[in-house]
Amino acid sequence: MQSYTYLLLDICCIFIPFIASFYPKHAFYKEWKPFFLANFLVALFFLAWDADFTFNKIWGFNPDYLTGIYILNLPIEEILFFLSVPYACVFTYFSMKYLVQHNPLAIYQKGITIVLLVFLLLVGLLSLDKWYTSITSLLTAVYLLFRLVRKKNLSYHYLSYFVIFPFFFLSNGILTGSFIDAPIVWYNDDENLGIRLFTIPVEDVVYGMLLIFMNIDLYEYFKSKFSTD
Repeated sequence: MQSYTYLLLDICCIFIPFIASFYPKHAFYKEWKPFFLANFLVALFFLAWDADFTFNKIWGFNPDYLTGIYILNLPIEEILFFLSVPYACVFTYFSMKYLVQHNPLAIYQKGITIVLLVFLLLVGLLSLDKWYTSITSLLTAVYLLFRLVRKKNLSYHYLSYFVIFPFFFLSNGILTGSFIDAPIVWYNDDENLGIRLFTIPVEDVVYGMLLIFMNIDLYEYFKSKFSTD
């Protein structure tokens, strides 16, 4: 069963959100068309990034926890990660907009975005010799700047991220070696800050935010396009 560890983790991430997608009063399955189109495009970007970092040994995968099926040098489990995690996160966003009518972060969201943008820009520029840190920080800063210029309200993005963070911490903790004998995903610490939240590189928090926000925004974009057709 050890070789199915990463695959089972992917399934666990998506299982409850998938079942809950059929809740009749607010069914996420009706949103599948814009979600899957958005997810496909975002996944292409992240998989290209993933493949490059894997090739350059910025991170890699422990074969002991994999089924042994690879596509373009990436484990099938890693490819499924970019479906299962975004599905769970966009479902959470979809649910929060239904369940939380008055978002407490609404009045703070612009300030949060500005603080994050400046902080990530500084970290990225001061860490140009560390590829994971610099690329993740700078790309996220640029993305937040783009959303700020477009006056995008990110309050539900932040709320959703806060809600899923404990689950992110658990799943990513397992990926990086918590609760198991060795990490499923290893990192070259010469290319990151070397700061860990238990076993999780701090950069993963920012990487996950960019992944989630891009999926949400493209999902919302395609949803609006389909609703006007």
